[in-house]
Amino acid sequence: MHCSKCGSLEDKVIDSRLSKDGRSIRRRRECVQCAHRFTTYEEIERADLRVVKRDGRSEPLSKQKLLGGMIKACEKRPVSVEVLEKAAEEIVQELETEFRREIPSNVIGAKVMDKLHQLDEVAYVRYASVYRHFQDIGEFLEEIQSLERRPKRSVSQPELFK
Repeated sequence: MHCSKCGSLEDKVIDSRLSKDGRSIRRRRECVQCAHRFTTYEEIERADLRVVKRDGRSEPLSKQKLLGGMIKACEKRPVSVEVLEKAAEEIVQELETEFRREIPSNVIGAKVMDKLHQLDEVAYVRYASVYRHFQDIGEFLEEIQSLERRPKRSVSQPELFK
């Protein structure tokens, strides 16, 4: 690890601990040459998952792109970015356990809509309108009416049977 002050490769680890989410290790380091202290984080290297688009194209799975869509859907809604980051991380973890290499984009969209439905119904409808390509107001009304019929599952109460 290069020191950000002097560029030396010689450093020593002063402290190591799990990060708040428990998915990475936070290390405090000190440069042996200039005594500058800095923090690094270690994470498990994830498999390269690819998203297969509707038109057959394939691209790497991007947690940032997934999170960006969720943030846009929740714009001006009472949902914090921290909650959305946690939801995006949960989606990525689910995808990693369910798929080996390639994930159809419709699976990702369905998982995002499920999370948004739990968090904020307005954000859910916003995301669904883009994802499902609503063409007219009738499709919006249908989706809103289906929301009224569907029970809202609490984030704190996991689904018992799948």
